[in-house]
Amino acid sequence: MAILPGLRFRKTISILPGVKINLSKTGVSTSLGGHGATVNVGSSGRRMVTFGIPGTGLSYRVPLTGAIVVMALGAAAIVGIAYLIQPDFVRQALHLWQPQWF
Repeated sequence: MAILPGLRFRKTISILPGVKINLSKTGVSTSLGGHGATVNVGSSGRRMVTFGIPGTGLSYRVPLTGAIVVMALGAAAIVGIAYLIQPDFVRQALHLWQPQWF
């Protein structure tokens, strides 16, 4: 039986921009990414991806699979092509994607 089962601990250390080491009472993990999408690899080898809307606190977390990678690459390709055609529109859309609530 644990002394304080509800007690949580987490410390994040930034190594490089977009690369972080996470320390917790259950182990060490590594995070790659930033606002909007992050891949986390735990000490057990479990890989998770988190998609979120920056500034809202809303996110969705799922195991990293080949289908998720293909969808993310497809979305990046679509945004890249749209940027080549209409760069101002893409800049405005990305600016709206990161709302400043406070």
